[in-house]
Amino acid sequence: MPILVMKFGGTSVANPDRIRRAAKRVGLEVAKGYDVIVIVSAMSGKTNELVGWVNETSPLYDAREYDAVVSSGENVTAGLMALTLQEMDIPARSWQGWQVPLKTNSSHSQARIEEIPNENILAKFGEGMRVAVVAGFQGISPEGRITTLGRGGSDTTAVAFAAAFDAERCDIYTDVDGVYTTDPRISDKARKLDKIAFEEMLELASLGAKVLQTRSVELAMRYKVKLRVLSSFEEPSDEAGTLVCDEEEIMENKVVSGVAYSRDEAKMTLVSVEDRPGIAAGIFGPLAEAGINVDMIVQNISDEGTTDMTFSCPTDQVKRAEKALNDAKAAGSIGFEEIIADTNVAKISVVGIGMRSQPGVAAKMFKVLSDEGINIKVIATSEIKISVLIDRKYMELAVQALHDAFELEK
Repeated sequence: MPILVMKFGGTSVANPDRIRRAAKRVGLEVAKGYDVIVIVSAMSGKTNELVGWVNETSPLYDAREYDAVVSSGENVTAGLMALTLQEMDIPARSWQGWQVPLKTNSSHSQARIEEIPNENILAKFGEGMRVAVVAGFQGISPEGRITTLGRGGSDTTAVAFAAAFDAERCDIYTDVDGVYTTDPRISDKARKLDKIAFEEMLELASLGAKVLQTRSVELAMRYKVKLRVLSSFEEPSDEAGTLVCDEEEIMENKVVSGVAYSRDEAKMTLVSVEDRPGIAAGIFGPLAEAGINVDMIVQNISDEGTTDMTFSCPTDQVKRAEKALNDAKAAGSIGFEEIIADTNVAKISVVGIGMRSQPGVAAKMFKVLSDEGINIKVIATSEIKISVLIDRKYMELAVQALHDAFELEK
């Protein structure tokens, strides 16, 4: 039988009533003739509670025990979902990551999936099981320890299973009914997209749109897994949600598909850096080793042997970035006068694969911001994206103005 993967996020399985509602959706797909692999998250708020307990017990915790604790939330949901399906006379069985087994590397709390052998679950489908309920977000290391894939890892689990089992589609059920042109909480003109290309979704996910985890979109793009994002709170239909697919499956691409934003950005500038070969590596090497997620990078014109280097990073990484750079300066590997950190900025991005063949997008974006009196601090571009850093107080105004200018409501 064809296989379908269905993933239910924390709000979709927040209590037994919602689990029953999700189970009914699974039942509809079973009735259509699918064998279904259901990936479940922990109940809404449960992972945060477990993380809090770990931090309270051991602030400098052993990551292996952290994984043992925080992975338990998904185990509870998987068991309850399997029981609910059994009550509906649907042959179902729950699976924890180690039982599949979902094999990962040994990077506890941020593990990467290495292999998902499909023999065990396929054998059970052959024996009459119709639904395998798999605990998301978790796997097993080469040492036989439980690992977790990082926050939002159930999305990645779902896409990886869809690839491993050659599933017809991977449906991600969440508390929103699809991917929008921008955040509907900021612009009431935001429009739900019927289809969006993998590359666009990848950019939007990495730029702050919290619909899908970035790694899950990367996997879907690599293995050509059709992804559908839809709400578990709306009536089921074949047209529901947003399909994330290959660019070729979209008839006509708009120049801009969406406007994304991230309010938790900081702009950091190193003043009077030595201007010599290797200085960029000397700056960004220590930042990478400290786990700092650097995004936009700008180097100013050199002046008398020095230059200023500016980059952006998440606000919660500023202190670590300052320490890494000051340590590198103390060690003599780099030299600079001072570090200036501005934590009152936001990143605004316009995304669209239509930009490849359409000139003038950047000019239009900059004119719109200028007309609203918004100053641009840093600019970064790629083939299908333009991002700017602006003062955070103008973030909502910028999103609304750009959404209107590119007529995304149409």
